[in-house]
Amino acid sequence: MIRAALASLTVLIALSTTAMAQDVKQVPESMTEVQLSFAPLVKRTASAVVNVYADKRVTPFYSRDPFFEEFFGQQMPNRTERQSSLGSGVIVTEAGLVVTNNHVIANADNIKIALSDGREFAAKIVLKDDRLDLAVLKIQTPAPKFSFLPVGDSDSVEVGDLVLAVGNPFGVGQTVTSGIVSGLARNKIGEGDFSFFIQTDASINPGNSGGALINMHGELIGINTAILSSGGGSNGIGFAIPGNLVKVFIAAAEGGQPGFVRPYIGASFEAVTMDMAEALGLKIARGALVSKVISESPADKAGLRPGDVIVAVNGRAVEHPDALGYRLTTAGLGASVKLTVSENGTEREASLKLEQAPESRPKDERLIDGRNPFAGALVANLSPKLAEEMQMPVEAQGVVVEDVARGSPAGRLGFEPRDIIININGTDIDSTESLQKVIDGQADFWRVEIERNGQRIRQFIR
Repeated sequence: MIRAALASLTVLIALSTTAMAQDVKQVPESMTEVQLSFAPLVKRTASAVVNVYADKRVTPFYSRDPFFEEFFGQQMPNRTERQSSLGSGVIVTEAGLVVTNNHVIANADNIKIALSDGREFAAKIVLKDDRLDLAVLKIQTPAPKFSFLPVGDSDSVEVGDLVLAVGNPFGVGQTVTSGIVSGLARNKIGEGDFSFFIQTDASINPGNSGGALINMHGELIGINTAILSSGGGSNGIGFAIPGNLVKVFIAAAEGGQPGFVRPYIGASFEAVTMDMAEALGLKIARGALVSKVISESPADKAGLRPGDVIVAVNGRAVEHPDALGYRLTTAGLGASVKLTVSENGTEREASLKLEQAPESRPKDERLIDGRNPFAGALVANLSPKLAEEMQMPVEAQGVVVEDVARGSPAGRLGFEPRDIIININGTDIDSTESLQKVIDGQADFWRVEIERNGQRIRQFIR
């Protein structure tokens, strides 16, 4: 019996030791542990966080407004002014690649990087994306090496983890604040429309944008992006773009891509409400509800149908449609992912191949001129690829307005980018060629029908 008891005790000790080795996160248990300092971690990481100064030249509104030009005539001054913005950034390679927010450097003519040791360098934009609100810059210097932060696995982050936020709030100089991760998978936050954020109570203020959210291993787990505030200062709720999305973006920049390409699914999705969850046989309101599927698309080939709810990708929960977009984007183009799909309360597995959006028909861009309502508009044939580039619904078809020249007839009549031209004078418009034929015919009176944000708008133009 004694021998059996000793054997059982040995097994318990072994199991306990294994559990302690696996669970490296521990709550402080004494005043000594509470008084531990972040200083060694700050010294090791802060030099990789930089200040980003962006200058752009703008024309004052009165110098470009047709009313003022007409009112003042030749006496109207034609001048520009220089505006500067300040943000933060993180060096992610020893060669000097810097990640920051797109809104920090948007429309900048000149960008300057200031290191924590006082050195300053010019920088150029390598890749930027307003939907992700990310940008990668390259420091312009022959210096051989820079201190940099490795990008950690943000999917391993848990609510309650200790984190540091490093940046330059209010332009006072590099500042470090500490806190915890207070939420995950937050959406509908920030400048872009691609929302999946780490939430933290570490103080984040204006100027912190583009700065680092660092874990206790000295790894970059997020790019600080936004705050939830009514007065412009930190209220204890800040948001960071997860490191795994940053990794994919850096890889695209290093690969020389002209733009960031997202996977094409060929379906549109809706959030699941409480009422929907009950009707769909779900225990909780979560997931991405399939609302539309395009024929022959990757979603169609994977067997997805309207009414299906995607609740997980590769075993990781999908809280909402933005979370689905995040999971697919971080999986990477060319990959096949395993979807967990709920159909009438029963789950099944589906394999989805991640591909680029196809250009199913020639774009055929045309700048319209002549005496017609669309003179000054740049139009093109819609395809899944162009719809993705223009942030339009995947099922959008027809002829789309890509751009409108300021002061042109199309601009004065209120036409806007992403307007879909449906019908002119009773003729359905299904291509740029058919549009050209109609407007070449000339008319004294125009009946125009367009689609804008899913709504049909009719105009009668003389």
